[in-house]
Amino acid sequence: MELRTAASPRDVKHYTTQRLREEFLIQNVFVPDEIKLVYSHIDRIITGSATPVEKELKLVAGDELRAEYFLQRREMGVINIGGPGSICVDGRTYQVAPRDGMYIGMGKKDITFSSTDKENPAKFYINSAPAHTSYPTVLIKREGTEEEDVVIIKEENKVELGSLEQSNHRTICKYILPGQVESCQLEMGMTSLEPGSVWNTMPCHTHDRRMEVYLYFDMPEDAFVMHYMGEPQETRHIVMRNEEAVISPSWSIHSGSGSRNYTFIWGMVGENQDFDDMDGIRNQDIL
Repeated sequence: MELRTAASPRDVKHYTTQRLREEFLIQNVFVPDEIKLVYSHIDRIITGSATPVEKELKLVAGDELRAEYFLQRREMGVINIGGPGSICVDGRTYQVAPRDGMYIGMGKKDITFSSTDKENPAKFYINSAPAHTSYPTVLIKREGTEEEDVVIIKEENKVELGSLEQSNHRTICKYILPGQVESCQLEMGMTSLEPGSVWNTMPCHTHDRRMEVYLYFDMPEDAFVMHYMGEPQETRHIVMRNEEAVISPSWSIHSGSGSRNYTFIWGMVGENQDFDDMDGIRNQDIL
């Protein structure tokens, strides 16, 4: 598990491009037949993936957590952006189709990941946060019928925003948040941009009570996203390619524009779970 320390906005404004990328960009997120994790001191989020191809992958705590098992004091959200696969949690197997997700509550001990077809492997994207109590483990589906341990995303949590004229026509699909799937700190969801739209999260904002991580994907090899970060009056950018993630501290804006449309997963951790608790920034105030 790779460790990343927190960063002060007073220091970040002096970073070179390379230093900025070293601190906040996560590359090579999906490594075949590996679980890759990055532990950030910013709100203690863990971001990463499980990419089973030839073998089943087992999640272990590692020395960094000083825990008997990974979710001894943590909770976890997962969204599959690859082919169909399965997640086995304490002996129960959940079939996780493309774009399905899972919330796995604190206290679950044995967690393994596998793919249905090694020619089209699952790509399980992971966000994990510290937890103080255990909430039910559920499979999260975009469509279908609710049943035991299966939650269907509510229509009110599929929000269409923006317009093609403003280059930001997008649909926000909320997987984990109060009233949908309960958690201690973690919120997680996916935003899809319509063809012709390239801007996400406009107008941009900060939320001083929680941090955020973005994973950008659904882009061809020659496409990229300009991810904007930093204090509103001291903005910086990071050039991001397909299936790369970026850490955004609570003091930083987080917004992007791509060379074509794309999809991104957002994960938030902090002391406030009010999705609309944002500190708005006027576009004319951004420098």
